[in-house]
Amino acid sequence: MNAYEHKLKQFIAAGSIEAEHLSFEQSCHSVAEAAAVVGTDPKHFVKNICMTDVQGQVIVAIVKGEDRASTSRVAKALQTERVRTMTPDEMLTKTGYPCGGTPSFGFAATFLVDPRVMQKDEVYTGGGSETALVRVSPQALLQANGGRVVRIRR
Repeated sequence: MNAYEHKLKQFIAAGSIEAEHLSFEQSCHSVAEAAAVVGTDPKHFVKNICMTDVQGQVIVAIVKGEDRASTSRVAKALQTERVRTMTPDEMLTKTGYPCGGTPSFGFAATFLVDPRVMQKDEVYTGGGSETALVRVSPQALLQANGGRVVRIRR
């Protein structure tokens, strides 16, 4: 287990979050790769799209694996002018986690969760590295990140 996964496991334990951290040998970077590794349907996955506003605030748009996050919907939800997707280097610097492994909680950010995510019994999200996932209920995910539910998908 690498340092990123260890940090996330500590956050889960310290917060008594009802979630299961899963480590694999294969890449889970994309939803398709992750679904193949777990052996389940891609519809059980969420993506954490890291964005930033003009002030440099970290914003995470959490959408179902098959959906796309809308920067204009995110900006409207936060009543800000403009947001943009972060580069992989910015993601690592600002979230403390690498692109492809960024979790849905565990760092300082404004978290927005699309309502379609909340319709699932459980979801898989980034586990801190490209070879790890977290299985969690949407309710526990929302409790862990202090986010709010708002339509942010395209």
